[in-house]
Amino acid sequence: MTPFDRFGRNGRNDPNDYETARKRLVRTVARRIDDQRVLDALESVPRHEFVPENRRESAYADRPLPIGDGQTISAPHMVAIMAARLDPGPGDDVLEIGTGCGYHAAVTAELAGAANVYSVEFSAELAESARETLAEIGYGDVSVRVGDGREGWAEHAPYDGVYFTCATASIPDPVIEQLQPEGAILAPIGTGRQTLVEATKRATEYGESGESGTEALDRTEHGAVRFVQMRG
Repeated sequence: MTPFDRFGRNGRNDPNDYETARKRLVRTVARRIDDQRVLDALESVPRHEFVPENRRESAYADRPLPIGDGQTISAPHMVAIMAARLDPGPGDDVLEIGTGCGYHAAVTAELAGAANVYSVEFSAELAESARETLAEIGYGDVSVRVGDGREGWAEHAPYDGVYFTCATASIPDPVIEQLQPEGAILAPIGTGRQTLVEATKRATEYGESGESGTEALDRTEHGAVRFVQMRG
């Protein structure tokens, strides 16, 4: 019998136990989403490597965990839901706003390829830690920079998809500008009550029809969520 309890906690840092707990977590998440590519990605990424050592006993609990600097690692089911909604394919260039510990970026890397994932983090401390962890476990080609996520990362634009791991009052215009026509943005929108919003950029060239910013997006909502607020 595995020493993990029903929350994915154990008292030993045994790689086999982590693998058992991760498989159990994936079975739990599979009740919420029906996307085998995403479930395989979730099973491939060792979430325990991205959480502080004193939290590793809970690494495979399906809930957020503190990672320092007032930030959290998202619940695995939310990472999976967002990955399934954005649906990046191999070779798609993806922009992540809010690297945090790097876990969500690693899951995205499994879907799009590590060299196609670009992530912006406000905290220099978290960005450096995420780079180190990603490199140590085989995702070193993920690009991470320190900066204000509202500005996106113009150097590598245009992107096929963008997602926010932090809540924002609205989708920033620079990020919209950096998105390919027909590309999608997924973001928790709101400063109090938050809604997960999926916004697709219209196929016309940005600004061609006189539209700008959020006017160039078609939006759908996917329910209430709760994320930490974007900083900066």
